[in-house]
Amino acid sequence: MNIEHLTRRQREIYQYLKDSEGLFAHPPTLEEVCMALGLKSRGSMHKQIHALIDSGLVEPMNNLHRGVRLAHPPEEDENCLPMMGYIAAGRPIEAVANPEPVVVPPALRTERPCYVLQVRGDSMIEEGILDGDWVVIEQRDRADNGEIVVALIDGGEATLKRIQQKRGKVILHPANASLSPMEYKPNRVSIQGVLVGQMRRYH
Repeated sequence: MNIEHLTRRQREIYQYLKDSEGLFAHPPTLEEVCMALGLKSRGSMHKQIHALIDSGLVEPMNNLHRGVRLAHPPEEDENCLPMMGYIAAGRPIEAVANPEPVVVPPALRTERPCYVLQVRGDSMIEEGILDGDWVVIEQRDRADNGEIVVALIDGGEATLKRIQQKRGKVILHPANASLSPMEYKPNRVSIQGVLVGQMRRYH
């Protein structure tokens, strides 16, 4: 958790709560925190604790739990990846950032940072990538010829295509016989990642 915004006193209190966690049978009361830090004003301590509560670092105090308790974020599922939005498998559209967690089996990802996009369009159907599929993308800015990539066009639109890189041009190939390849100058295309996995829901 980020504590850069805390005042010196709030950091001191937070550090004490961290250091003392697990050392006692019960979380310390306001009076015990005051005593441990050599503070006399219980009212001032109450304000500092409420600032830590507002920052999400300390649990709200109530009658059910005695003492000042640190808040702990829920453990992230190691099989979850962020779902970053939608990617066009037809004409380029903007990939909208929307990092909602999606469970992805380890076999469909790599050890490098990965994310998930949902496919819209039918230009990759001959590769078995259908409208509505989720694709797992390994985040990197380089790709070998023949790999299926997320390509950002002119810094604003993203598309899913098989890449071919030649001197002076980049060709993005669809996998649909009714569509033509798209050709760009290299400075117009930025690789955002490479396809490493795919998921589909059957209704």
